Amino acid sequence: MEIFSYDVLRIIWWVLLGVLFIGFAILDGFDLGVAAVQPFIGKTDNERRIIMNTVGPIWEGNQSWVILAVGATLAAWPNLYATAFSGLYFIVFLALLGFILRPVSFKYRSKKPDAKWRRNWDFFFSVSGILPIFFFGLIVGNVTQGIPFYFDENLKSYYTGSFIGMFNPFALLCAFLALFLFVAHGCNYLTIKVADSPLRKRATSYGRVLYLIAIALFCIAGLWVYFSKMGYMITSVIPDNQPSNPLTKTVELAGQYGWLTNYIKYPAMMIVPIVGFLGMIIGAFFIGSKRPTITFIVSSLALLGVIGTFGLGLFPFVLPSSTDMVSSLTVWDATSSHMTLFLMLIVVIIFLPIILFYTSWVYYVVRGIITEKTLDDPDNIAY
Repeated sequence: MEIFSYDVLRIIWWVLLGVLFIGFAILDGFDLGVAAVQPFIGKTDNERRIIMNTVGPIWEGNQSWVILAVGATLAAWPNLYATAFSGLYFIVFLALLGFILRPVSFKYRSKKPDAKWRRNWDFFFSVSGILPIFFFGLIVGNVTQGIPFYFDENLKSYYTGSFIGMFNPFALLCAFLALFLFVAHGCNYLTIKVADSPLRKRATSYGRVLYLIAIALFCIAGLWVYFSKMGYMITSVIPDNQPSNPLTKTVELAGQYGWLTNYIKYPAMMIVPIVGFLGMIIGAFFIGSKRPTITFIVSSLALLGVIGTFGLGLFPFVLPSSTDMVSSLTVWDATSSHMTLFLMLIVVIIFLPIILFYTSWVYYVVRGIITEKTLDDPDNIAY
C-alpha cells in the first residue's frame, strides 16, 4: 500500500521546491543585498569592513540553500532542470559569476592596505551581490512570459530564443524588482548587525527608498500581467498518476485574467500577494526601528509573499513555453518517478530539520553587533 500517491508527491515536491527557493531568497538574499550595497553605504574603509563582516561568518551556509534548490530540481524535476539550464545557460552563468566573485572578494579585499586595491575589491564584492539577484529576477520574468523552447516526439528539448531576447521589458522589470527588494532586505539586516551610528542611519535611509521602489515595481508587474493577459491554462483532462510526458496535454491562453486566473478562482490565495505587499510597506516605514529583528522577519515575509505570488499564479505550470504551449512543463508532467520522489521525501524529512537546527545554532553563536572594536579583537578572524 503506497503512503502517497504520485500526484500527491508531485504537489509536495512543488511545495518543497518553493520552500527551498524562498529559503535561498530570505537567507542568502540578505547577504547578497549587503554585498550589493556595501560600497554605497560604507563611506570609510572601516565601515566597509564592518559591512563585510556582518555576513562574513554565515554567507557560505546561506549559499547552500541555492545548492539544495538546484540539486532538488535535478533529482525531482529532471526535465525542468535540463530544459531551463540548457536554454538559459548564459544567464545562469552570469548569475554564477557573482557566486564566484564573492568568496574571492572576501579572501583578497584586505590582503593589502592600499586604498585603490581595496576599492577595486569592494566593487567586485558589490557586483558579486548584484549579479545573482538581477539575473535570477530576469529568469523569473522570462519564465512568467514563457521560455522559447519545444520538445520533439522523443522529448528532446530545443531552445529557440536568443540571449538578447531575454532582456525584454517585463523581464527587466522583474530583475529590478528582485534587486531592489533583496538589497532592501540586506539593509534591514544591517540595521540589526551594526551599532547605532551613521552607518545604521544610511542603511535605514537606503532600505526605505528601495522598499518603496520595490512596492511600485510589484504593483506595475501585477498590472502588466493583467492588461497583457499573459498566461496559459490546461484544457485537457489529466489522468491521475500518469507518467511524466508534457506532450500528452492540450494548452491554451488563459484568457481575460492571464496568470491572475488562479487568484480569481481561489480568492483565499490573495493572502500571499497581500503578505508580500504589506511586508514591503511595513519594511519601508519601520526599518531602523527599535525592534529591527521583528522588521527583518516582516521583510522575510515580504520576500515569501512576492515569490509566492509568482509561483501560485503560474500553478500548475513550472516552465511555460512561448514557442509551443503544449511543451510547457507542469507539476503533472515534469517530475521524476514515483519511487524517486518518495525516497527523496524521506531524505528531506530526515535532513531538513538537521539543517534548520544547525543554521539556527550558527546564527545564535554569531549574534551581536559588529563594530570597529570587533575588527581589532585578536580573538576574532575578521575580513
